[in-house]
Amino acid sequence: MGEDPDRDIEEMIQEMDYIPGHFHLQLNLNFEPHQPERLRRRDTKLKRDSLQLEAESGAQRFAVRNLLGVFAFYLDEYQAAEAIFSSICQEEPGNLNAWANLGYVYDRLEREAQAAECVERLSQLMGLKPGQGQEGESVRPLRAARCLAEHAYASAFDVGLQSEEDHTEKLSTAIGLYDKALLYGKNTVTAEERRSWYFTMATMYIRLDGMSMNKDAPAYKRLLSFNRSLVLLREVLKSDSAQYRALAWCYLGMMLERKDSFPTTPMAVHDCGYSGTDPLDCYGQAIETAKMDAFILNRLAKVFHFLGKQDMAIGVCNMALNILPDPGTNWQAYCTRAKIHIKLYIRDLERVKMGQSGVPDRQLLTKAKADLDMILPVYPCLKTFLDMGQVCYYMGVDAVQELQLVDESALNSALVFFAKAMEYDLGDTLPEIQLLRGKCLQVKGEEHNAVECFKQAIELDDVGSQYSESFRCLMESLLSLFIQGKSSEEMVIHEVEVWVEKAEVKYRMERVRQELRSVCRNHMPKILQLSRAMITAGKLQLVKLLLETMNPEHT
Repeated sequence: MGEDPDRDIEEMIQEMDYIPGHFHLQLNLNFEPHQPERLRRRDTKLKRDSLQLEAESGAQRFAVRNLLGVFAFYLDEYQAAEAIFSSICQEEPGNLNAWANLGYVYDRLEREAQAAECVERLSQLMGLKPGQGQEGESVRPLRAARCLAEHAYASAFDVGLQSEEDHTEKLSTAIGLYDKALLYGKNTVTAEERRSWYFTMATMYIRLDGMSMNKDAPAYKRLLSFNRSLVLLREVLKSDSAQYRALAWCYLGMMLERKDSFPTTPMAVHDCGYSGTDPLDCYGQAIETAKMDAFILNRLAKVFHFLGKQDMAIGVCNMALNILPDPGTNWQAYCTRAKIHIKLYIRDLERVKMGQSGVPDRQLLTKAKADLDMILPVYPCLKTFLDMGQVCYYMGVDAVQELQLVDESALNSALVFFAKAMEYDLGDTLPEIQLLRGKCLQVKGEEHNAVECFKQAIELDDVGSQYSESFRCLMESLLSLFIQGKSSEEMVIHEVEVWVEKAEVKYRMERVRQELRSVCRNHMPKILQLSRAMITAGKLQLVKLLLETMNPEHT
């Protein structure tokens, strides 16, 4: 390749089997957003915050840091992006992506000489210029493999994925890039670095299998994801990293639980030597592996929480706090345990609404508040204030009739915490804050204020969101304004018409119908009264939609 020194280097790079850098990849980040810019920035910042919490110091640390640099670039933090890419180039001079990304930043900043130096350095590393010698030739496959692996990691962490189809496409792309990386580095990548890639690939296959289960896909379509995830996890269990081993045991237990969803046991279970292995034994091995490390235990607790194994998650949080009780250092354990208690209370509350259980245990809220009180002085942040506000909201309303006020002081405290949360950078972009503010105001009888909060929550929801509660709450508040005579019939009917149309664009139609069905079922006399007013006003299409939602054939 070095035979034509006059040939344009960038043209030669374009002909390569891979192109270093992140800014040419098929990432949503690199294209015009389909969502408002404000929401794109919110999602980018949230993704970056999540990545920083999970950032590792192991083999994939440069994959994480390159992606953090890309996030900084798209948040217009060019100096931060430059610093991140420059630090990678200093620590790992052979990192192809860092040099390409740094050159892109310099190009944006119109620092042409420095951008040209990055292109020159990149061409040397890739062997596009003569005079590299045998030493340069020997490490090129390793550099290429790491470049592709970092691309794979970035693909899995893309933003703006609004459907399971989008997620499936990105995960499949990422797995393909990891496979390509493994081919390039088959003789040069160390066993430990390869296992770090296997771990990330396994999590991707697990997510793909989970999405297939959600769609009730036939078992044969799930076999590839299921079987390969087991093969990869078996290899990860040989890792030197206690974190990888602990999480691999946990994920293995999860997959062995799923084997019963197949008509016959997948052969990978037997091929990998897990015939008769109890998932609980895997979870026990995970905890045993992590028992001396509070931060690995915190990661396990989050996985157990996600799996719905709340008792196990609380037990792991307790272990982490026994090792490291200081809330300033181990705030994540307190935060996770509080979140679990809130989740348990909300779960029981939903069961009450469906007539499936008795009154929820309000001690769960007391425990959650105690944990949040521990971390609020040392880790005041948007999430902590949001969680504390949510706890205070549930403390202020009845455990059975959620719209019934029992403690106005608690509701006022909730509103104060939400106001503090909104002072943070992303506070005014999170729909859940506006939803909870609206519910507080709804219980306090401030229906007009509640309506405005619910409208904001709907505007902030992502297109295709499964969380459509804000729409139901808005319909209930408008219905109350109509019945109480606090707003004119014309205004209420117009608002219902406008926001039903917006909801049909924002959410999936089955979600809209489900929320309308809930409103109709719980407020039938009021709905009939509103329907008569709509008929008088000539809004027959709207009445038809309401009647259809109550028809069992449309359930």
